[in-house]
Amino acid sequence: MVVAAARALAGVQRVFVGVGMPNVACNLARHTVSPELELVYESGVYGARPDRLPLSIGDPTLVTGSTATVSMADLFALYLQAGHIDVAFLGGAQIDRFGNLNTTVIGDYRSPKVRLPGSGGAAEIATSARSVFVMMRLSPRSFVETLDFVTSPGHLTGGEARADLGLPGAGPELVVSDLALFDFANPEREMQLTSLHRGVTRDQARAAVGWKLRAAGVVAETPEPTPEELHLLREVLDPGGLYSR
Repeated sequence: MVVAAARALAGVQRVFVGVGMPNVACNLARHTVSPELELVYESGVYGARPDRLPLSIGDPTLVTGSTATVSMADLFALYLQAGHIDVAFLGGAQIDRFGNLNTTVIGDYRSPKVRLPGSGGAAEIATSARSVFVMMRLSPRSFVETLDFVTSPGHLTGGEARADLGLPGAGPELVVSDLALFDFANPEREMQLTSLHRGVTRDQARAAVGWKLRAAGVVAETPEPTPEELHLLREVLDPGGLYSR
C-alpha cells in the first residue's frame, strides 16, 4: 500500500500529508519518484523535511528544515482553500462507491454503536484539494453501499454532482487498499477496480466490497516493491516498523 501510494505521487508538487501510512508514502515518494515534493501538514507546516518519520502531525521534527511554519488557520486559508494543494491523503472508517467518507459514527448518529473522531480538517481537505488519494484496508465493513454518516465529500451522488454543488476540488482520484487499487475514471465517477496486487483475484476484491464492484476495461497487476523501495522503507524511513509492518 505504501509503495503504490508513493508511486502515484510522481510529478506531484504539493501534498497534504495524513498520519499513518500516508506519512510513510509521502516521505518515500520524496526519496524516489518526487524528490521536489513539498510535504504539507495540517498542524501548520509547509515544505517539511523531517529527519525522522514523524509520529503525528504535531511532531516537532516537522518544523526543523521546513519552508514555513504558520497557524492552522493560515495553512488552510492560504494553501488549501486557495487551491495550492495538488493531492491530499484521507482515510476513514467507511467509504462508498463514490468516494464519500465517514469518520463520524457507526450506526445511528443520535445513538451510534461507535462514535469516531469526527472530521477534524478532513471535510475541508476533501472539498478544496485538487485531488484526493484514499488509503484503506479492503473489507465489507469499510467499503459499504451506504455510509452511516457523510463526513467528507467524495463525488457525492456521482457524475457531475460535485461540480453542480460548486466544490472547488476534483474529489477522489485513487483508492489504495491492501488487495487492490481503484480509481474513478468514468462518467459516473464510481469507484472501479484498476489493479490487483499479486495473488489477489477479482472474486476476492468483489467479496470485500459492499456493492456490485465495477472494473476498468483493463485490470492490471500491481507491480511489486523494488529492493530499493523496500530498503528505504525498512532501513531508512521506518526501521522500527511503526507504520509499515
